[in-house]
Amino acid sequence: MGNQRGTSIEIGGVTLACSSAGDPKRPALVLLHGWPFSRSIYDGVIEDLSDDAFVLAFDLPDIGGSRGRPPSAEKHVLADLMLTAAESLGASSILIAGIDVGGMIAFAAARDHGARIAGAAVINTVLPGVQPWSKLIADPRIWHFAFHAVPDLPETLVAGRERAYFEFFFNVLAGNKAALTEDMRAAFARAYERPEALKAGFDWYRAFERDARHNAKVKPIDTPLFYLRGDADGREIGPYVEGLRAVGAQRLESRVIRNCGEYAPLEAPAQFSQVLRDLRARLETEA
Repeated sequence: MGNQRGTSIEIGGVTLACSSAGDPKRPALVLLHGWPFSRSIYDGVIEDLSDDAFVLAFDLPDIGGSRGRPPSAEKHVLADLMLTAAESLGASSILIAGIDVGGMIAFAAARDHGARIAGAAVINTVLPGVQPWSKLIADPRIWHFAFHAVPDLPETLVAGRERAYFEFFFNVLAGNKAALTEDMRAAFARAYERPEALKAGFDWYRAFERDARHNAKVKPIDTPLFYLRGDADGREIGPYVEGLRAVGAQRLESRVIRNCGEYAPLEAPAQFSQVLRDLRARLETEA
């Protein structure tokens, strides 16, 4: 693992597990995962990214090595919690980047905590309340958003069958299924084996309605925002970029990673790392 190291930090009764690498005196890169994976998704890129940044990859509350229920599963609340943890570990000039639910949290950091960060990268996700949100949640292929939001039932049906259930999503969401190795698939399933972890993941979905109402309120967002997605699902990036502009994003860039699905750090690690390094360099130039 080279200079990659593990640590944890307690914030408001929540203990957050973190993988880190690089010099804490350098500008920080905070990496957040989504569902159904953990900070392990970044294991293969952390050291590469740490050449010019202080990299922190967190397990979200109650997932993987993290313990403790957060005050809310609303993404602006989670953004405050994750930023506080990063700051407490010495992070400064923060670029926060997240995939899936982690991308929703990264957007919330830019929208609601912009003064605390240098920029945010939103990766492979639709944002609650931000178009094309209404179109996607009406798509029967996105059936799990509604299912996961039902109280208690998902836990009842999935508990003890996490690996089998997650396999469906690993294979549907990946552009290159082989990039998700057996070891990585097993690690993701283990991260949700605890009942508290399984509930925490489903609670992210149960908060989507509140997130959507919050995000739909237009406000100027002058924090630099970057929207990145793979093209394996066939969806064009344009509507996502237009949706961000419509809710107030003023400094917005976007890019597509070709032949890649949702798991960019695993499917296209070199491209993923280069995009974040390029963004970090532009932020430093602007500063």
